[in-house]
Amino acid sequence: MLETERLKLRDYTEDDFEFLYSLTSNEKIMKYIGNGQTRDRIETKEFMDKMLKMYDESIHLGLRVIELKSTGEAIGHAGFIDWIIEDNEYTEIGYWIAEDYWNQGYATEIAIALRTFGEQMLQLEEMISLVQVGNTGSENVAEKNGMQVLKQVAMKGKSVNVYSTKA
Repeated sequence: MLETERLKLRDYTEDDFEFLYSLTSNEKIMKYIGNGQTRDRIETKEFMDKMLKMYDESIHLGLRVIELKSTGEAIGHAGFIDWIIEDNEYTEIGYWIAEDYWNQGYATEIAIALRTFGEQMLQLEEMISLVQVGNTGSENVAEKNGMQVLKQVAMKGKSVNVYSTKA
């Protein structure tokens, strides 16, 4: 799996449910995800099942647990997600970081590593990050990852900037 200086990615397992629920039930984390609402345990289980199914579809798709290499502690998740936006196919670099680990450069570190992997190993010509308007933390990560706003779209009732590596 992908590793950086401080982080490594690994597949989710059923044993990670409580960690995932700690993310999906956190109002501050979910404010800029999807429709902005937290998820209950049933919705979180459905989300986990969807992610696990993605692993079967492609070894490179899906969100994976971000762990600190020094301790093995889970601090978020990141990975590649395929989207169709306005009839165009895109591969997103997605990332969520647990609130206790915000503002320490982890999202930027893993996002840059995913972009590099996508370009070098997967030969992706373009990658995007979907960032809801007002999410300045993720805007900064996308910009530090060399992305610029390609366009703005509506998704789940929210205004979302599509940051692109080719904009």
